[in-house]
This record gives sequence, structure tokens and C-alpha cells, in this order.
Amino acid sequence: MNPKTKRFTVVDNAKSGLPKFGSGGDRHQQLAELGVTGKAFSILEVISMNSEPTAMTEIIRRTGMTKPTAHRIVNLLVDMGFLDRDGFEAGFIEGSSLVGLAHRTLAASAPRSLRHSILQGISEEVGETCNYGVLNGSEVIYLDRVEGKWPLGLRFDAGSRVPAHCTAIGKLLLSRLPESDRYTLVNTMPKPAYTHNTITETLLLFDALEEIQRDGIGTDDQEFMHGVVCVSVPVIDADGRCFGGIAISAPEARMTLNEALGFVPKMKTYAERLATTYQRRPGG
Repeated sequence: MNPKTKRFTVVDNAKSGLPKFGSGGDRHQQLAELGVTGKAFSILEVISMNSEPTAMTEIIRRTGMTKPTAHRIVNLLVDMGFLDRDGFEAGFIEGSSLVGLAHRTLAASAPRSLRHSILQGISEEVGETCNYGVLNGSEVIYLDRVEGKWPLGLRFDAGSRVPAHCTAIGKLLLSRLPESDRYTLVNTMPKPAYTHNTITETLLLFDALEEIQRDGIGTDDQEFMHGVVCVSVPVIDADGRCFGGIAISAPEARMTLNEALGFVPKMKTYAERLATTYQRRPGG
């Protein structure tokens, strides 16, 4: 192996010893460990799961809190409008602030759900994994991902970060930066080798980005992971705003880079659909 080649490890939180939230009593205990905020969430969860008003005794029993603590936090939530007292004094119900928050959350999540469906459509049509990511400094953050029929065996959940200089989405979005910003970032960003194909020399990376800028297509020919190829196109709306990039990834043994490039027209169609989910709000 090239001594400059960097091994890449994907961490699975389920196996890494990081805390996970359970259900029932375990969950309430874990929330309680977060202090007042966690206890407040614990109470809100108990009340939101009941169709009838929830009595204080039930809140105390379900959350495991002491009576003074439960009373103190419930009163605080009532003052903030997240809880309300039932008109018949039978217990507590959701307050206007909590209901409003729930409605706003559903409204905000609807476009994200639609975007996920669009990615799923690409994945099903191509038969491979599809990613949607944005540039953040020298890294790409995956906003969403849909595994293909034959998963790559690696976990890149939403929020995962990958290097920009050797990934299809990363190089694509780097190529779209204003020239001065691109020059500064590429000159200062770390460019470690992940495989023998990784471009680590600054001038060579500039050349690659210029070609991507002309074609509007990002590629990763086993530059990030051995045996994996990737092709990316930008998500751009009618006003020319770029929201990120979508990419398909596949083992080179199953799909060559040239074969992946053949799906670019379909990917662009899906990218246009995805861009329409970012509608300008009135006054925005």
C-alpha cells in the first residue's frame, strides 16, 4: 500500500459504545440524565402519548420523577405554553406552543420527505446507492442517503462527513465556488491520499476542478474508496441557486465509471425535481 494512503473507517454508533436512547423506563432515565431539559421532554412525551388528559400522579409514575420535581417542571411548561391544564382539572394536555411547534415541524419536514422520495426514485431506477450532500469547508456533509439493492456495506447516515477533494459531490461543489474562494480553499485544505487514485497535488486538483466546471459533472474514480466509483450532478433551481449535489455510488466491479456517466441525464432530471422542493418563501 502507498505509504500516503489513508485508511477510512466508518463508525457505527450502535457498536461504538456511544449512548443510545431506549424505550419506556430506560428512556425516561436517560432523558433525566440530561437535566431539566431532558425531564421536560420526558413529561411532554408522556402527555403526547395520551389521548386523554394526563394526571400528575400518572406523570410521576411514568417518568419516575419526585413529586416536587414533576410539579416544578410541569408548571414551567404550563407557563411557557407547552402544556395546558384540562378545563375539568382532570390533568394536563398539550398547550398551544407545543401544538404550534408540532405543526411547524410537520410543515418543515414535508419537503425533506419529498427529497428523500426523489433520491429513492434515482436509486431504484439506477439500482445503486444515491447520496445528497452539501459542501462545508473541506468536507461534504451528507443530508440524505438511499441504499441501493446491493448496499456497499458501509454506513453513511445523514450528517456523515467525507473529504471534498476526493469525492464526486465534493469536487463538483468545489468547482462551483467563486474562483478566489476555490483558490484559497484548495490551497489550504488537507488533501490526504485515501487510495492510489486520490489527487493530492494542488495543481492537479485545480486541473480536475476546471474540467468538472466545464462539464458540470463530478466524478470519483476509486479516489475515496478502493473499488468504488461515483458520479455527481448539482441541484440547481431556475434562479441558478445551487443547493448541493446528488451522486450515485457503485462498486466498480458492478458498474464502471463510464456506465455510471450514462445515467447523468436521468440524474439531472431528478436533480431538477429536487431543486423545486426549495421554494422561496414570501418575503425571502
